[in-house]
Amino acid sequence: MSPIIQSASQELIKPYQSNITVPNWMISSMERVMQFYVDKNLRLDTISTDRMPKPIEGKKYMLYAHIPFCHTLCSFCTFHRFLFREDKAREYFVALRKEMQMAKDLGYEFESMYIGGGTTTVLEDELARTIEHAKTLFPGIKEVSCESDPQHLANPEFKQLKGLVDRMSIGVQSFDDGILKMTDRLDKFGSGQQTFDNIMAAKELFPIINVDLIFGFRGQTDEIIQSDLEIASKLDPRQITTYPLMITHQTRKSVKNQLAAPQGEMVNQYRQILNHLTGQYTQLSAWAFGKTNNEGFDEYVIDYDEYLGVGSGSFSFLNDTLYVNTFSLKKYQQRIAEGRMAVEQQKKYQLKEVMQYRFLLGMFSGRLSRKYFRDTFNVNLDTALFKEMASMKAMGALKNDPVNPDELIVTDNGKMLGLLMMKEFYSGMDNVRAQLRQPLATGDM
Repeated sequence: MSPIIQSASQELIKPYQSNITVPNWMISSMERVMQFYVDKNLRLDTISTDRMPKPIEGKKYMLYAHIPFCHTLCSFCTFHRFLFREDKAREYFVALRKEMQMAKDLGYEFESMYIGGGTTTVLEDELARTIEHAKTLFPGIKEVSCESDPQHLANPEFKQLKGLVDRMSIGVQSFDDGILKMTDRLDKFGSGQQTFDNIMAAKELFPIINVDLIFGFRGQTDEIIQSDLEIASKLDPRQITTYPLMITHQTRKSVKNQLAAPQGEMVNQYRQILNHLTGQYTQLSAWAFGKTNNEGFDEYVIDYDEYLGVGSGSFSFLNDTLYVNTFSLKKYQQRIAEGRMAVEQQKKYQLKEVMQYRFLLGMFSGRLSRKYFRDTFNVNLDTALFKEMASMKAMGALKNDPVNPDELIVTDNGKMLGLLMMKEFYSGMDNVRAQLRQPLATGDM
């Protein structure tokens, strides 16, 4: 291994010993419970619509923009994306900016913007133009977050994003060349050493660099995970995110039988992650770590109850209703050309379902608050979600804050269960995306 990415020097940091005591049978039971609720609440019994609601005065909103293009398609990724074609991508960015104007015309203002994909940086000049347009339309935007793969960091054009993007999240997955080869990323995005060098060179461009790692790969030993964590720490990014490998209906055959480690290894790997990063970083969620506790990160749904999505395949959550934009690029262009936004389906959720969703996010983020439920839903959390609260306390996932009775402390057991629940929720969302993409034909590109 190159000396650049040898193990980081051993600093004298008091070692953290995570206290995860949840037995495997309990984890398996929780997984089945989550699968039941995900299948129940993320079913596509939506109704057709062609318009977004107007904003409600006093509510905070976030803007999400989706860029559905990638130069290569990873086998374990189920996000909405197409193989990159420059002509299609340039047309798409133009339409995306028009849809932002439609959101402005409805009366929306946004405090934050998140750009996801696909690969958001397939055309840096178009992305820069789109961010500039968003900031002009919505001057209240204080932070722009964006995603990229390690290879794009080396492009000279990448420097166009300096001063426009506040937080750049880099999909590293692993610095281990064996894992990269197994996941078909070695030839696509370069070696662990190249990735390290590209991130180091790009650090000066953005106030916040986030390094995305994935655990749960087959053959990903404790030594490999430790090496990945040490290499990531040596980069000294503002944030590190450690996602568990997610298995969905459409990737079950390729991922579960070829790429995924046995489920039982997840707890030990997560314990190793907590022990290494706690102390160096503040835990922002079950799988996100940052230098401070008040900066935005990938799970924007934690900081914003409501968000509006623009672009093909994006989701919005407004007024207890999920809105889904068309997954067809052809239909997307047609709708925008006709002066209509891209939304085509909606599903309204009942109060209990929304509260269960926010409970999940509270567990995942470690920010479960009685005051939030009282102020937002006018309910007593302990009685409104009695079963959920009782089960989490029985499993040692929650305990009362002795200083502030309005707050709850999410223990290491709770972090483990929050990670598991969010993993199942995201897998369910990926299944929804797969169902929406299934009818697409060649002409929909």
